[in-house]
Amino acid sequence: MPSPSLSLAPLRFSPQEIAELVDLYTSNPEYCRAAGEYDPENVRADQVEADLRRESGIEGGEVLLARDERGRLVGLLCLLGRHPKDGLPWIGLLMVHGGVRRKGIGRSLAGLVEERFAAEGRDGIRLAVLENNPDALTFWSSLGWQEIDRRTDREHGRPCYVMHKRLT
Repeated sequence: MPSPSLSLAPLRFSPQEIAELVDLYTSNPEYCRAAGEYDPENVRADQVEADLRRESGIEGGEVLLARDERGRLVGLLCLLGRHPKDGLPWIGLLMVHGGVRRKGIGRSLAGLVEERFAAEGRDGIRLAVLENNPDALTFWSSLGWQEIDRRTDREHGRPCYVMHKRLT
């Protein structure tokens, strides 16, 4: 399957973007249930906006929107350029719109992030996968990420797999 053509741009927090993001979250009820932060039947725009403002407000934090060649929002990336404890870049969230899953978009987004940090001379990248999200664990493992630790996340105390990928 050919890689989808995607563009990444910073979230500007326009009302249109927030509405698109509510649709993105709503299209992922499994994630909402696993994370426990969102009611999958009633994803609130104010909550999505507040959470993403917090992500983008962290030093080195970025929130990027992924759009397809027709300009449709197909994904969301939350990145941290340098984790305060290990100094490595982290993927805080990679979410693909439920209507276009299993079409290579998540794989392409992960590849773009890896390429970007490798081009910056970074030798590794990390992320955490919720233990109650086995599909995400399967996805990241299939891309060569390896479990290096198990611990709870800092914000909500949820059990997670910490995963690492060496960059060349």
